[in-house]
Amino acid sequence: MAAQTPGRGGVYLDYQSAKPVDPRVVEAMAPYFTERFGNPASLHGVGDDATATLDSARAKVAASIGALPEEIVFTSGATESSNLALLGYANRNRRAGDHILISEVDHISIHNIGKMLEKAGFRVGKVPPDQFGRIDPEKVRKRITPETILVSVGWASNEIGTVQPMAEIGEVVAGTGATLHSDAVAAQGQLPIDVSRTGVGMLTLSSNDIYGPQGVGALYIRNGVKVAPVAFGGGQEDGLRSGTENLAGIVGMAAAAEIMSRELPADAARMAALRDRLVREVLAAIPDAHLNGHPTERLPGNAHFRFEGVEGESLLLLMREEGISVATGSACSSKTLEPSHTLISCGLLHEEAHGSLEFTFGRWSKDSDVDSVLAVLPGIVDKLRRMSPLYNKH
Repeated sequence: MAAQTPGRGGVYLDYQSAKPVDPRVVEAMAPYFTERFGNPASLHGVGDDATATLDSARAKVAASIGALPEEIVFTSGATESSNLALLGYANRNRRAGDHILISEVDHISIHNIGKMLEKAGFRVGKVPPDQFGRIDPEKVRKRITPETILVSVGWASNEIGTVQPMAEIGEVVAGTGATLHSDAVAAQGQLPIDVSRTGVGMLTLSSNDIYGPQGVGALYIRNGVKVAPVAFGGGQEDGLRSGTENLAGIVGMAAAAEIMSRELPADAARMAALRDRLVREVLAAIPDAHLNGHPTERLPGNAHFRFEGVEGESLLLLMREEGISVATGSACSSKTLEPSHTLISCGLLHEEAHGSLEFTFGRWSKDSDVDSVLAVLPGIVDKLRRMSPLYNKH
């Protein structure tokens, strides 16, 4: 398919925060807005067609992660999926224990759900990472107690790109009586995910992160894992997620999952080549620049830098003036002035964490995007450093 630049022109390197919908997905969705608009709950032929479509989409999403169709619950997105996973599991299994473990480098939405669990009387512990943002399975093991019912570790960091040793963490959790949940949103479409090989009991998925429509997601719940609903209504999705299913959106997510399964190896290899070139040339061209996250165990589309003596917000704004869209951290927390909790957990000082810039590549990224960054970033960093009281090497 022809390459294209998403957005309003310029260079877009913020794929982690939002992705364009693949035109092939749009084509698959189109009939479900005007022609095949039935409700799967209806007891007539149009409803039967909608039910068949829903079942087919569920099977496609399940196949993309090595799951069974009945293990997939469709939601409005990753945040709802994680709420159902953590709140629903904790409430359903409270008699077994009241202790929950989450990773310190998990997405901010997981941390906020943890705060709600604490208000509900649960004890929430956090597992710290190493300096690269990686969770040591032994640290998980040491924090599991007989009262631990749930462990949540994101498959990969949406900010610094570090990939977690999920298979090893799954082995640690197995046999303890606890269930392992993982927010896989950042890893989708970049890494192969097979739930049958990792011991994950619940997995948060997002449609837009695999080039499907926004406002759709799914939660994988392994057979035998018991979860209580957190919203109530007509009992759709096996009673776990009431509300008429967003059929067009679900069709789009299923189409995106099929495309992802076919094209992931080539997409990942191409993104990794762009990432490696950007990392290599930025570190060579700009003094006192550092790569955040693990040097090798990282997402193929993620390059996250720290520049001494400058602020990420200033870097972002000057890059924006050059027509280049990048990020300083998670889009879900970027409207605050607080430094990234992920970078702080990795041991960076506040002023160091503030000097970070995140580049994320995607399906339509190309070499000329890297050319554009390299043409302006060294000069922007130098300009800001000359004005900065934090950088005295000039």
